[in-house]
Amino acid sequence: MIDLAVANAQETFGRMREPLAERGIQVHHVPASERVVPLGADAPWAAGDYDVGFVYPGRLMEGGVADALLEIPWLNDHEAVLTSRNKAEVIARLERADLPVPRSVYVSNDVGEAELASVFDRFEPPVVIKPNSTTRGTGVAKAHDLDSFLGICDYLSLVHDYRATGDRSFLVQEYLPNATDYRVMVLEGEYVGAVERRLPDDAVAEGQWKHNVHRGAEATGVDLPAEWRALAESVATELEIPFLGVDLLETDDRLVVNETNARPTIDAETKYEPDFYDRLAAAIRAAAKR
Repeated sequence: MIDLAVANAQETFGRMREPLAERGIQVHHVPASERVVPLGADAPWAAGDYDVGFVYPGRLMEGGVADALLEIPWLNDHEAVLTSRNKAEVIARLERADLPVPRSVYVSNDVGEAELASVFDRFEPPVVIKPNSTTRGTGVAKAHDLDSFLGICDYLSLVHDYRATGDRSFLVQEYLPNATDYRVMVLEGEYVGAVERRLPDDAVAEGQWKHNVHRGAEATGVDLPAEWRALAESVATELEIPFLGVDLLETDDRLVVNETNARPTIDAETKYEPDFYDRLAAAIRAAAKR
């Protein structure tokens, strides 16, 4: 039996526990955040308690502490999580690899109003503004005119003025209206399933446009064309991340990679390929041997 440490006790933990137990992997909750952690002899975990970790904790400081105490390999390690979280780095690396991405400009504060205005002029409004390293759509906004755009940038500057802020940058991207949103899962470089994320009609009517499940979107299993699967696989290979959620946006004439997630939520088993958990168990066993 392999003992797997999972830092997240929400949907993923509950869904993976029984399928992996059936495959000889015992899943344990190892909460790394929102708690007090002694660092001496009475530390909550010790080397040897677990064989392998699932994905590195989302809070990187807390993850460093857990990693030091546990002394285990991770399926997705610190570098994988950090790479995926840096939205601008992902876009830059994929663009250099000739993979389709939205038109984007990276802004590192402090930047003057004239420079920001020139960024806005690069796009046909509206534009999307994204904090570079947040998740679940947090802080993502849409600006239809220059005044609104500069106002959003002002708010980001206020946050960035706090010197302890770890990331003082953001992305400005083209807005793709009426795009269909897909989350594609790739494991060890191979497609293992996908969902379409769609907002309820009433939410769309009220002006909501972010398709994050945590913001009310519904995820429905879909069977993607082979070339779309290959695109997602190319993204995971380029970023060298073992278990990756790849977000695709489809319009009438384009398919682009919008973001990636190295800490993806696992959805219901029926939304993935029939051998998903067999392949996940094999990947975890391989990681345990590193």
